[in-house]
This record gives sequence, C-alpha cells and structure tokens, in this order.
Amino acid sequence: MLDFTSALYLGLRHPSPSLRPWPGLTTGKPAALQPPPGSAAFAGEFAALVGCERATPVASTLHLFWDLFGLLARDRVRIYMDEGSYAIARWGVERAAAHGVPVREFPHRDAATLRNLIERDWRAGRRPIVVADGFCPICGGPAPVAEFLQYVAPHNGYVVLDDTQALGVLGKQGGGSLRWQGVKSPNVIVGSSLAKGFGAPMAMLAGSAGLIRRFEAESDTRVHCSPPSIAALHAAEQALCINRGHGDRLRRYLVQLVHRFQAGLQAIGLSADGGLFPVQTLRPAGIAAEVLRERLLRLGIRTIVVRRCREIGARVAFLITVLHRRLDIDRAVHAIGHAMTFDHSTQQLTGRAS
Repeated sequence: MLDFTSALYLGLRHPSPSLRPWPGLTTGKPAALQPPPGSAAFAGEFAALVGCERATPVASTLHLFWDLFGLLARDRVRIYMDEGSYAIARWGVERAAAHGVPVREFPHRDAATLRNLIERDWRAGRRPIVVADGFCPICGGPAPVAEFLQYVAPHNGYVVLDDTQALGVLGKQGGGSLRWQGVKSPNVIVGSSLAKGFGAPMAMLAGSAGLIRRFEAESDTRVHCSPPSIAALHAAEQALCINRGHGDRLRRYLVQLVHRFQAGLQAIGLSADGGLFPVQTLRPAGIAAEVLRERLLRLGIRTIVVRRCREIGARVAFLITVLHRRLDIDRAVHAIGHAMTFDHSTQQLTGRAS
C-alpha cells in the first residue's frame, strides 16, 4: 500500500537510537519552574531560523494558541481571523472571544477587506490582531503578511501566523513564511508545530523579545501543563542539525517529486492545486472526493480528503514526502488514471488508463 497521508515532508522520523540519550522523558517540573535542559539554546537557534528575535518551546500548538490568545485577551484588542485559519488557532481565538474580545472573520487572504474592517473599527480604540495561516496547503497560497502588517503596525497590533505547514519546507533554510516573504517585524508572532517538516512532536512560539518574555512570565500552560519531553527536544535539535547540513538537498528532491506528479497528471488530462508545495489536491471533474479516495484505496493508494479553503467542496489530496520514490509518484498517477475510468455497468475498475 502506497501511503500519501503523512505530513513528514522532509522524511525526518528520528528513531530513538539516532538521538542524543536522555536520562528521563521529563524532569517532573513545569517550564515556569525549570525549563527542560538545553531548551534555551535550541530556542535561540530556532528564532534565528524563522527570522524572529526570540522563541520559546511549547508542548503543542494547542497549548501555544490557548495561552497566546489568553494572554492577548488581557489587553484591549480586536481579533480579525482569516476564514481559512486552521482549527487549532481558531480554538485559541474562541478562548479570547469567551473573555469578551470582539472577533471578526474576513475572506481568505483578502487584505483589502481586512484593511476596510480595521479602518472602520479603529475608532473603538482596540488594537488589531490579525490571525492567519502563513501558508495554505489546500489552495497553495501564502498569507500576504507584508500587507497585513501595513494595517496593524500603525496601531501597535500583531499579525499572528500559524506557520506549521511552511516550517521546514519554504523560505531560506526552510525557515518558513517570514524568511520566504522577506518579512521581519516585531509585530509578527509565529506559532509552529515541528511535527510536520521537522518530525518532532512539539511546538515553538517566536516573536519579539518583549512578547516572548511576557508569554514565558504569564503563560498558564507553562505552570499547569508538562513542557515538551526531553526526547522531543532532542528530536527537534537533530532536525535542525539535519536541516543545516542536508535541508536544501531534501527540499530540492521534494520539488522534483511534485513536478513529476504534476507532469504525470497533465499527461492524463488532469491537474492539481498546491503550486510546488508537497500537498497536492486533485481537480477531477464529475467524481466525488470520497468516491475517488475509495477507488484509489482499492488500487493500493492511500490518500486523504480535505475541505477546500474557499467555496469549492472536498477534494482528494496527496501528501508527498522525500520518503517517496519517483516510481511511487508514477504508480500514483497511473492509479489515478485507472480510478477515473470506473466502469459503472460492471461496477469494476476497468484498468484502462485515461
């Protein structure tokens, strides 16, 4: 069975023998009392990678966004959330809303509408907080971070990015959206899981030195929840080491696989969204996504169904990683061609390539 459902884009899996040994998974102490050993040095390296002044490790993006929006809710702010924002950032925004923070949604990546909303609301005297995914893997488009900043920076607001998808894949050295778009600003806050591109089950919050110091001082989960395990931190350290030495080579190979997939689809009269990002969503006509997914599964190809970020319905997605071979890509395209030639009279796959 060929599997196209994993988001380990760079193929980093970190088997335990490959990691630095650890005396225990945890110190048993919350991060507010004692950060995990080695976490400060790692945070500095991560901040430099993503283009921020300072960073701090967090157990997961759920912990991160729960705490971050709880912190921001203590100020007089108004939140503007991109309607395409991922669920976990939304949960954090819902916490702020429960504390009385006004929340507006704006159309996906629509900077003009956002500007109008902020200008209309500014007389209320609340600082604007814009929330968006740094990169949308479904439509293959980036958030216009520089434009967002133009609208919030004059009001001392923030742009909060969930940059989980871009980290490790986009930007110089895989640093993510800020490095990719050439943006550097104290008004940007970046939250990223390392579990996809870097294969380490933990998250990092990055931003200005003042914001990160405040987060570390006032965070609830740093007091009441466990920090990232020492094993996860060692995996993250190893991921950054591999990224320094081999990351660009891995990303080049990943792009080659995506090109091969797109060329194969074009040869059978199909196409996909996603640009050169390794999440490719098919655009077949006349077939429901769930039906196509089931047909591909019968042909030995495991995929996922994703909801579109705009008005378009569900589609079948292929998550391509450097663990795939060129032959795997060719086999997947061949299976797509077969799945599109389903014989309704016999209720069987005909085996005829389109």
